[in-house]
Amino acid sequence: MAISTALWSFALVAGLLTLTPGLDNALILRTSALGHRRRAWGVVLGIQGGTLLWGVFTSLGVTALLTASHVAYMTLRWVGAAYLVWMGARMLWNTFRGRPAVDTTDTGTLTDKDTFRGGWRQGALTNLLNPKMGAFYVAVLPQFIPPDASHLGMGLLLSTVHVLIGLVWSAVLVACARVLREWLRKPRAQRVLDRITGTVIAAFGVRLALGD
Repeated sequence: MAISTALWSFALVAGLLTLTPGLDNALILRTSALGHRRRAWGVVLGIQGGTLLWGVFTSLGVTALLTASHVAYMTLRWVGAAYLVWMGARMLWNTFRGRPAVDTTDTGTLTDKDTFRGGWRQGALTNLLNPKMGAFYVAVLPQFIPPDASHLGMGLLLSTVHVLIGLVWSAVLVACARVLREWLRKPRAQRVLDRITGTVIAAFGVRLALGD
């Protein structure tokens, strides 16, 4: 397989994965819709940074070892599931307590601060604590690396393609979310959005824990 063919083929697969509704899209939409522009881009870059790291780990064979080790995989899966359930449950709990829209910050507490660092950490943790990302890269990435190409170099190139697609789609999501800002200034609308997002996040955590 030629390098150009591998790039285009992987771009198609990565594009379909990026467009699929999921946790990353929900986080980006929710954060940007609340008017937290700096935090939203922190979430975006945190997610994409995690994606790039998964590509590096796969190219170096680390994720292959992770998926081969049942104990390591299960540990990461349960840690990731617990993090997602905690984040979603706290978001839901605060809406029923009448608190304003909240986010997980870099200190691990809940606040309404629009910080890039807090968003970056939230996005990176959400991505890196998802072992299914590692499993996806182990299963898919090697198939697009030509036999005569450097595994690390080609893996980085393919991962970069995935990141670029993710950045473009994230920009679309952020732009679309701006339309909702006027409506989301109302406390009731913020509670509805947080309940929907919190439910989605917690459901992903439960699904991850159950291994579905």
